[in-house]
Amino acid sequence: MNRRARVRDIAEAAGVSIATVSRVLNDHVNVAPRTRELVLRAMARSGADAPGRTGRRTVHVRCPYLLTDYFGLIVSSIAETLRLHGVRMVLDAGVTAQHDDVLSTLPDEPDLDAAILILPPEDGDRLVALARRGFPFVVVDPRTAPPPDVASVSAAHLAGARALTAHLVGLGHRDIGVIAGPVEWLAGDARTAGHHAALAQAGVLPARHRVHHVEPTATEGLRAASALLDEPRRPTAIVCFNDKLAVGALQAAHDRGLRVPEDLSVAGFDDIDLSRATRPALTTVRQPLQEMGRIAVTQLMRVLDGHRPEALHLELSTTLVVRDSTGPVPA
Repeated sequence: MNRRARVRDIAEAAGVSIATVSRVLNDHVNVAPRTRELVLRAMARSGADAPGRTGRRTVHVRCPYLLTDYFGLIVSSIAETLRLHGVRMVLDAGVTAQHDDVLSTLPDEPDLDAAILILPPEDGDRLVALARRGFPFVVVDPRTAPPPDVASVSAAHLAGARALTAHLVGLGHRDIGVIAGPVEWLAGDARTAGHHAALAQAGVLPARHRVHHVEPTATEGLRAASALLDEPRRPTAIVCFNDKLAVGALQAAHDRGLRVPEDLSVAGFDDIDLSRATRPALTTVRQPLQEMGRIAVTQLMRVLDGHRPEALHLELSTTLVVRDSTGPVPA
């Protein structure tokens, strides 16, 4: 029997929560003597190890995507922080992992204590089902709105997008094209809402035909920007869901002989290394990717130590980074 299943069985036998059993296993002092005795008796009946003999922890890190500069920064930060805590990491990465039924089997994996799920493709019901089995996990950058009782860490997408569009509005832009992320992504919805909020503040109603929802790749950015720039009246600026889409938009502008930012302003989101390598350098919004990984580990360690997370849903602040790809609206 694996450790997680054993903890769950002990909790049921003693009539306490899994968190209480975890506190006893880790010899915490904030457990009532009577409760501790109940747990110890249940442990003795099951043959479980006594406190202080729980062994080294292991955390499953699931990132079902290519470990590019975006996901790679998050995973590297998680790995480094887990190492500081003396915790082993089991990594499950790659696009093919999106089709694996991982969540239903995680609690039954031998010697696995918890998980960190990065942009999980599963819906909220699957996450709730995992939480109800008493398996600790934290979601990083949730794809859909996280269930109320599921711990998550993300960036302040709406505030970042609002600041970016407000920067363009301040330069005189009112007709702004949006290359948004997939419709079903929480971050895409939040960033589009932030963009619309900044336009509304300037008294501008957003135009539906100026918003294109696509997969966040440079190829899709080129395609969507081409459609925007080939309209009879092209926008004076384009804001993109991420920096890769913005690279595609820069290419579309170049293909049409448009100068950036003299004829067209282009902006991205994320501030990955790519944003500093473009010509002109890309105005974007910096996400605290490494900090998201560190915070996720900190939250998870609190749960494993028998405490509640400091907050279930953490949004880390973003930063507007103004470079050379945005300028005043063309005369």
